[in-house]
Amino acid sequence: MQYENIKNNEIDFTFESKNFSSIFGLYLFSLGAVFSGYSFYLLLETTERIERNIITWSGQGLFWSMILFFIALFILFIPVEFLNVFKIYNATFKDLIFNIIYSIGISLIFLVLFQFFIKSETLIMSDISSIGKSVSFAGFIAIPLILFIQHTLRGSLIFIDRISYSLTLFIWIISSQIFL
Repeated sequence: MQYENIKNNEIDFTFESKNFSSIFGLYLFSLGAVFSGYSFYLLLETTERIERNIITWSGQGLFWSMILFFIALFILFIPVEFLNVFKIYNATFKDLIFNIIYSIGISLIFLVLFQFFIKSETLIMSDISSIGKSVSFAGFIAIPLILFIQHTLRGSLIFIDRISYSLTLFIWIISSQIFL
């Protein structure tokens, strides 16, 4: 196992853009995926495939379904076009610490945004706020654990570097569903 060369028992804590871009992209991918799922659910309520629980009439459901679909597309567009990092850099202990700090920090910022800036005047806005909070809670709890497990298993599983981004994204989306 590789160990870092630490001078005077200190780790150099400088901003690592590759780690930040990776974690921020994962957050945006998971938020966009959950928003698109909610948009699809509203579309199912609009077409009366399932019982209406959220919308009162089909025009409202179609409106919110389209709005959320385009918001999800925009959110999913950001990591693909602007960040362009599709790998988790988790090889060293320093990378692990940065990834965990960035995961918690990004989740905290978005939790505050969804908590205080989205007013839950309607049931749909309340659900949007809950979706944002659940993705943030998943970033607090599940993602640091997954990053630690991936870092620990890196030496024994050869393929862990190839699937780490996809696995982390999948677990982020699934754990967001659990926190809903």
